[in-house]
Amino acid sequence: MTPRDIIAKAWAMTKKETQLRRWGFASALLETLLNIKLLIYQSWFFYLYVIKGETISFFAMEELFLDYMPASAAWTLIIIIFSMVAIELIFPHFAKGAIIGLAAKSHKKQEVKGGLVLALYNCMPIFIVHELFVLGGISTVITIASLMIRYGPAGDFLLLPLALLGFFWVFSNILQFFAAFAEEAIVIHKLGPFAAIAKSMKLIISHLGHVVFLLILLFVISLRIIINIVMILLVPGVVIGVGLLLAQFLSPVVSYTIGSIVGLALTVVASYFFAYITVFKQTVWTITYLELSQLKDLDVISDDVKENI
Repeated sequence: MTPRDIIAKAWAMTKKETQLRRWGFASALLETLLNIKLLIYQSWFFYLYVIKGETISFFAMEELFLDYMPASAAWTLIIIIFSMVAIELIFPHFAKGAIIGLAAKSHKKQEVKGGLVLALYNCMPIFIVHELFVLGGISTVITIASLMIRYGPAGDFLLLPLALLGFFWVFSNILQFFAAFAEEAIVIHKLGPFAAIAKSMKLIISHLGHVVFLLILLFVISLRIIINIVMILLVPGVVIGVGLLLAQFLSPVVSYTIGSIVGLALTVVASYFFAYITVFKQTVWTITYLELSQLKDLDVISDDVKENI
């Protein structure tokens, strides 16, 4: 299949398979909620550190809850937040196994079912692969940089750690590119994390022109990043704006509760559209992996093994 054929089939599969979109929606929703939490916290830190010249502790938000809310309500909220963060960090890996497996079944004309089994069986290996390249994530780098600024050395001594962090971010993204098919190898061919990375690197190096051309055709996916950033910036702004507006007529608690509900509704609607792009992107790579895996390895010269006598 040509790259254009792969993209056309992936989009048709995305529109056709409801199971894929369900997993994609759940993953997109939780990822968006996690990014919104990160933005709110880092924006608060930026305001206090840059505008007011104050340095906050790692658990400053939790301390704020305990200071201004009843103890039982504060602890309940803290437990809910930490539980949600844990789910938001793990579930995308869980969902990715299901999306890859179901997309592969659809491509092979098999019955598209068993998403939960695929998710459970492949979650840990996919998680291991992701954590090997954890510094490739922009959210992770922002969080680490924030911690360095707060608790690291002051002045020029901080520049070296931040520069090293930037170097490792670039290096991790390069490695992550060559390991792009590792998750597919884990789900489809049941390889371990390191064997899957090795297979991915061999496939990409062997068919680099094909993969790069596919990336160019997929450039539209970068629009998801822009839309995602806009939504992540918009939702907290809507919550605060609605809360401030309603505070003119209602109590602050009721005002910000309504604002939070409106923000959550916007997040759900945005995640519905993100689900299509998430599934489409993953399906493209799954089909590409299946097609490239059928080709003869470039380092294999002959299929016949002859013993030298």
